[in-house]
Amino acid sequence: MKKIINPWKGLDGYMCFGCAPENPQGLHMEFYEDGEDIVAFWEPESHYQGWLETLHGGIQTTMMDELAGWVVLRKLQTSGVTSRLDARFLKSISTREPRLMIRGRIKEQKRNAIFIETEIYNSQNELCSRADIVYFVVTKEQATEKFHFAGCKTEDEK
Repeated sequence: MKKIINPWKGLDGYMCFGCAPENPQGLHMEFYEDGEDIVAFWEPESHYQGWLETLHGGIQTTMMDELAGWVVLRKLQTSGVTSRLDARFLKSISTREPRLMIRGRIKEQKRNAIFIETEIYNSQNELCSRADIVYFVVTKEQATEKFHFAGCKTEDEK
């Protein structure tokens, strides 16, 4: 697995809830490339619960949405926005889990629409949540102009 470098780290005003390391309320997600998949590992905390000791579904959805964005960033070297997200919650996730794994990959591409599948696994590697996400991508020029995107590399590509 290769760690992906966050292309916005150090950018003035960058406070993404999903991945900005300096956002005090954020999830601080970091991403890795594993073949065709993009992967993140995350440790739940009690303040992310919905029901008692249960990870809030909105947080799960946010993590899958964020991961889908990073699939686009790394695999297509552009940016865009979520157009649709269909989440399924299969097994509750305890906020006492030591570590979750979030995985995603491109399933299909039709012009500017990218179909991405994502999953969340608990520390016993049980599938807990999944989402089918449609991402609308922009040209690389638009990604640079509108999203300050200058490419997405792994640490070994510096």
